[in-house]
Amino acid sequence: MILAFDTFYFEDKAQTICLSFAEWKSERETSIYSDIVVGIEDYVPGEFYKRELPCILNLITKIDLTNVEFIIVDGFVYLDDDKKLGLGGHLYQKLGQKIPVIGVAKSDFAAIHSNKKAVLRGESKKPLFLTSIGIDLDEASNFIKAMHGEFRIPKLLKDLDILTKNV
Repeated sequence: MILAFDTFYFEDKAQTICLSFAEWKSERETSIYSDIVVGIEDYVPGEFYKRELPCILNLITKIDLTNVEFIIVDGFVYLDDDKKLGLGGHLYQKLGQKIPVIGVAKSDFAAIHSNKKAVLRGESKKPLFLTSIGIDLDEASNFIKAMHGEFRIPKLLKDLDILTKNV
């Protein structure tokens, strides 16, 4: 099983959604999990994980992780080439380094050069930016490329983004 997480912020709240799916080429999710957290941390540049990680961890308590092989987060695993941990890296650590995490970001993060990969999908000239921990970056890239959908953003990740904003 693969899990994908995204969080949307509104007022002093955050809605986190998780889609689970069976394989990388899946067209539909197998389950949808959701949670709203009230009283979230303010955004601090370079410390985004302090805002979003508690939301993801709160939702994870509702999910059986026994058969989870990979987790996708909307964001970065690393924040620089010295492997300063970002959201995905902190999540990997909190889960006891047992489940590989792939960060998929729509925008580049200039401080990372060697620990990220730009991935083009479909006809798009604009890449997605991947980082990973617990899994080889090239392998993670192949998985994201294989995801269902003909556009830049895989269908399930687009669905996740839409669900997250449906408050």
